[in-house]
Amino acid sequence: MFLGGEKATVLWDGLPAHRSKAMAAFVTSQRGWLVVERLPGYAPELNPAEQVWGNLKGQELANLVCEGLAGVIAAAWQGVERIRTSWQLPYAFLRHAGLTVA
Repeated sequence: MFLGGEKATVLWDGLPAHRSKAMAAFVTSQRGWLVVERLPGYAPELNPAEQVWGNLKGQELANLVCEGLAGVIAAAWQGVERIRTSWQLPYAFLRHAGLTVA
């Protein structure tokens, strides 16, 4: 198995679209390998993904002017790669949200 028998954890925000009956049924059916940790709605400070977006918007996407969407996508991927190759930033985003890596 890809996860070596370990469960995957999803940090889930409180977006109403994520709370449908169909989604709840799907998540329930996947409990053998999936753990869902729900974040409260409208609490971006508890969601590490918000830190990633904030960092991208403050760096690569700040004052960006492009002729088309391809330029925005390229700049966003450049920022994702910068964050991905940093040993500090991903952990800082987790710490900011009060999370740690075991």
